[in-house]
Amino acid sequence: MKRRLTCAVLALCLLLSGCAATGTTSPQRYSVTWWDVFDTVTVISGYADSEADWNTQMTALHADLLRYNQLYDIYNHYDGMTNLADVNAGAAAAPVAVGEEIMNLLTFAQEMYQATDGACNAAAGAVLRYWHDARTAAGDGAEVSADILPKTADLQAAAAHCNMDDLILNQNTGTVYFADPELQLDVGSIGKGYAVEQCAQAAEARGLTSALLNVGGNVRAIGTKPNSGSWVAGVDNPWPDQDGQYATASYVDTVELQPGQSLVISGDYQRYFTVDGVRYHHLIDLTTLQPARYMNSVAIVSSDSGLGDALSTGVFCMPVEKGQALIEQLNDVEALWMLSDETMLQSSGWGK
Repeated sequence: MKRRLTCAVLALCLLLSGCAATGTTSPQRYSVTWWDVFDTVTVISGYADSEADWNTQMTALHADLLRYNQLYDIYNHYDGMTNLADVNAGAAAAPVAVGEEIMNLLTFAQEMYQATDGACNAAAGAVLRYWHDARTAAGDGAEVSADILPKTADLQAAAAHCNMDDLILNQNTGTVYFADPELQLDVGSIGKGYAVEQCAQAAEARGLTSALLNVGGNVRAIGTKPNSGSWVAGVDNPWPDQDGQYATASYVDTVELQPGQSLVISGDYQRYFTVDGVRYHHLIDLTTLQPARYMNSVAIVSSDSGLGDALSTGVFCMPVEKGQALIEQLNDVEALWMLSDETMLQSSGWGK
């Protein structure tokens, strides 16, 4: 996973470098790379009046991202905080008190569940756990035998415990409760994008005026470049090259992001293993309980990274026609679909 993401991120950095202002001495361009946030590579490129100013901003941004990473972690517990792992462990027995970062995320998750007709379901952890365990056992990109696949009976039994209505949020007391004792949260479809948006807004409030955040493919623009040019982000080519390799740092399109806009991409070329030549990726269609097969990738441009993250998952996990209808009814949201026949479809405002 990290090797392929690294190629894409480094290529994006080269793309950005080619678009940087020339002939100016101030502000200067800087970049930083982190490997310890949301199990992926993070690259921040931007401009500041001095290296000291840049470092101050990046220290605060990194701390924010690390905090959200821990809060939204469903696998590990941390001293001094109540995170989603704690919620999963205790919310069926009694309401669990949480901070606003978790309460706001779960409220947003309920909204996205409704908006995507259940295709983006943060309450589907009971099913998603089986696929996570299979990917972990297989190893990313590995060819393995069919006995590693989750059993259909297990998936069907787990699917009975993915009802978003069983996630009870009490805004007055700040607590989370599971009405179904077997319900489990998995915010992989929204957590990273939501965190990126919150951290970007906090950085803007601290005075960061020109940066492009790329957190494992969740791209968020802050301001513009000093010459007033837009930030440019690439849409990964999801199809294999002549050697059968995926995500080899080529692009099918580029997007000019206005201040506050995000580009989020979901694709079947990330986080997968293969069985008999068939890819089993991490984006699960909850109507079939199997990896979604409607397309190879979808890119979402929106004015909110959390919204983009939720929509990229939801639209990927629904038929193309249904996704098109959804995108066309939303304001300030555009999409590009990349299909298995290596053709592309775009929403009416894509690239405009």
